[in-house]
Amino acid sequence: MNKIDEMIRELCPEGVKKVKLGEVCEILDSQRKPISKSNRKKGDYPYYGANGIQDYVNDYIFDGIYLLMGEDGSVINKDNTPVLHFVQGKIWVNNHAHVLTEKKNLCILRFIYYVLSVKDVSAIVNGTPPKINQNNLRNIPILLPPLPIQHEIVSVLDSFSRLQSKLEEELAVRQKQMEFYREKLLTFDKDDNSVKWMKLGEIVNDCFAGATPSTSKKEYWEGGTIPWMSSGEVHQERVYSVEKRITQLGYDNSSTKMVPLNSIVIALAGQGKTRGCVAITRTELCTNQSLCSIVVNQSYLIPEYLFYYLKSKYMELRNVSSGDGARGGLNLTMIKNYCLSVPSLSRQQEIVSTLDTMSSLIDKLRQEIEQRRKQYEYYREALLSF
Repeated sequence: MNKIDEMIRELCPEGVKKVKLGEVCEILDSQRKPISKSNRKKGDYPYYGANGIQDYVNDYIFDGIYLLMGEDGSVINKDNTPVLHFVQGKIWVNNHAHVLTEKKNLCILRFIYYVLSVKDVSAIVNGTPPKINQNNLRNIPILLPPLPIQHEIVSVLDSFSRLQSKLEEELAVRQKQMEFYREKLLTFDKDDNSVKWMKLGEIVNDCFAGATPSTSKKEYWEGGTIPWMSSGEVHQERVYSVEKRITQLGYDNSSTKMVPLNSIVIALAGQGKTRGCVAITRTELCTNQSLCSIVVNQSYLIPEYLFYYLKSKYMELRNVSSGDGARGGLNLTMIKNYCLSVPSLSRQQEIVSTLDTMSSLIDKLRQEIEQRRKQYEYYREALLSF
């Protein structure tokens, strides 16, 4: 930071100049060429659209370093920044993404990428579907310091990006390792006499769905203190807290009830991959009607064992549900009749200990990635605030 501050004082004592994006970048949109899905020939070259790689084709129309920016459709993120992809090599681009490259001796394309990644473009997104036209693209104002400063800023931010990428790669490896061992440890031979096969409903203390108080009554929600969990939060896996809370009045006027600590919750319904997801509660809470709560009978099951077991059987749970897509769902009868492997408590504990160790490492990696992401965003903001 001090070095860059000194460079700014030395190289642009009167301040960093403001330019328009089209003055420092070449826009190569005229060279784009869309191919309908039926006419694409499979190959090794990425075929890009507004939101990234759409396919792989057998030819390319660009070869170099480019910045792709969504033109229509997927053009803006939730924080109002543009949808960007920094790409290198042989690629094909359709007509839904602008293609930018640097004008030599005026800018470094990687620097432009970092500048645009924090740029609010909401004022120039128009129409339905959303669109950033080429004229508005060319006129985006940016602050552009001299090339040596651009180089230094890119060097700092790239170092953060590389570190985060390495951590994410390690996380992906650890997650695959976890999936492998979870499947290996929780797959039992039908002839193994030390393992019992039992219906879930026979070996749990309770299995029930939650409920939602009326959404139209403010007194059921405002100032609420009772934790209330929705199916979207089941992705937390280990639930220590939830976002929403209901009041005692709301709780009393619905059929939801408190879910004890160390219970298992299963998403009964939900679009995409939500249905069949499981989590274990680390606090008392109540849930909506899209979640089934299982209170474990610890004479038969260690709660963490049931959590890992059901997590490993995610696709089985989805396959026993009724219907497909958003309308498909599980119900309490299906859950209670689900048959699972029940080894001895000591063997369950061995499995849990192994998987907990691997899970702990994954959690630490996630935390470090989050810390690095915040660090990167802090320095990006600081370095680009001239």
